Amino acid sequence: MKDDDLDLTNRMDEPNEFGAASETAATNLILLSRRIDQLLTRCERLAQENQTLRDQHDALQAERDALRDKYEHSRARIDAMIVRLKGLEQNP
Repeated sequence: MKDDDLDLTNRMDEPNEFGAASETAATNLILLSRRIDQLLTRCERLAQENQTLRDQHDALQAERDALRDKYEHSRARIDAMIVRLKGLEQNP
């Protein structure tokens, strides 16, 4: 949504039975109502986007944790192999 969409300078040219002052007030209320609707729509969209980003963040953290566990397990196995190889070298 562009800031132009929220411009309050757009006026309605329809005649009104309340006279010029009432017409201006009614027009301002209509414009305000439209702007509020646009802001609510934007807030809803941002809330959905925020939730999507939080879900992606959680998924990436879970993937990172799984990879870290896999790395630690692999490192422990390699360390154990090194210890066994050193033991074989000392006991020919």
